[in-house]
Amino acid sequence: MTAIFEACGKQYRVSEGDVLFLEKLDKEDGAKVTFDKVLAVVGEGVCKFGKPVVEGASVTATVVKTGKSKKIIVYKMRPKKNYRRKQGHRQPYTKVTIDSINA
Repeated sequence: MTAIFEACGKQYRVSEGDVLFLEKLDKEDGAKVTFDKVLAVVGEGVCKFGKPVVEGASVTATVVKTGKSKKIIVYKMRPKKNYRRKQGHRQPYTKVTIDSINA
């Protein structure tokens, strides 16, 4: 069974057992998370599409880890003006494992 759901302003297509890296959620490691904004559910004999969401459908996941991604360098430069700015950024993320899709 496959589901498309919305979380953190983005849409994800998942099936059971998938591992996702989402924007940082305020949950501890090992906590259960339920996503209620399910846009579509497709599986064996089941094909539901929401207007805009499927009623009664949800995706349950477990938080595996919370951390920061690799550092990216933001470098700005204006030629011949002696303007140079170097800045680093590490985006926080939450790694989740999809447990079940309820339709």
